[in-house]
Amino acid sequence: MNNDPWKGLAEGNMRRVDAQGKHDFFWATIENKDPALLMGLAPATETTSDLPALKNINVQFRTVNGRALVISLLDNAHREIFETLCRDIVEAAEGAPDQTAALDRVIRRTRRWHFLLKGGSSQGLNKEEQRGLVGELAFLREISTHLSPETAIEGWTGPEGAAKDFEFPAACIEVKARRGAAKPYVRISSEDQLSDVTGRPLFLRVYDVDSAVIPEGDNLHGHVENTVALFEDYPDCLNVLEERLEAVGYERGHDYEKRRWIVGTCQTFTVADGFPRITPPLKSGVHNVTYAIDLAECAPFVTEFEPEILAGGP
Repeated sequence: MNNDPWKGLAEGNMRRVDAQGKHDFFWATIENKDPALLMGLAPATETTSDLPALKNINVQFRTVNGRALVISLLDNAHREIFETLCRDIVEAAEGAPDQTAALDRVIRRTRRWHFLLKGGSSQGLNKEEQRGLVGELAFLREISTHLSPETAIEGWTGPEGAAKDFEFPAACIEVKARRGAAKPYVRISSEDQLSDVTGRPLFLRVYDVDSAVIPEGDNLHGHVENTVALFEDYPDCLNVLEERLEAVGYERGHDYEKRRWIVGTCQTFTVADGFPRITPPLKSGVHNVTYAIDLAECAPFVTEFEPEILAGGP
């Protein structure tokens, strides 16, 4: 790149994106020489803990010469598109009347970029990605049937980059899919996945999803079409469903014909005080946490899940 905005910036240094800009955006180089966009925030600026989780991009609130939102690149191979993302974010935010509104625009625009940055590979979804999608579709169908397609699709926020897979007004759900005969562990991919949400209970829902090259069961296309069938009479919801599927990297043109997926038993856990988890704030210098949870240790938190709780019911 001929005009790399991070060129010549030593680690820990920064330069203003636009000297005449309304808001405080800076090009910065942080630890490990990662290029970053920094938005300086006044102490009174309202912030949200529900930040987007993007592939190869870290988005977090940090203390850097005061409070700041820092968007940093973890894989230098994507440096050019990251610059495009940053410039687009700044342009979107500069039209905001105040810093709180600008921050909201930054977060919403970053979520939109999630569609591009989290797209599937040319080979399609790998085996574990397929398993995870099958689990989320199973939950989506359950909520569509018990509540409504509108409620279900509105709550499926994970593909947009939200910290939780499903976020409803009255509760949040993190969905995991595991091989039924595997050791009783599930992998948590960030410190935010099981973090508390103010005013809303959080549940971890774990599906046993097994695969085999056998005639029984549905392949991934079948699970998608079974879900689409529930939305056929709801055109607006169907459009959103297609967007969500695209965001997770699913394309109908890929060959998913041979492998069959069978959804088995399911357990639901209440994520509350004492639940084995890692949550913010992390120790300074610790980022991008992934870890495994032993489900045997979660036994005291097993609960009967009633879909009505998502709508504020008992």
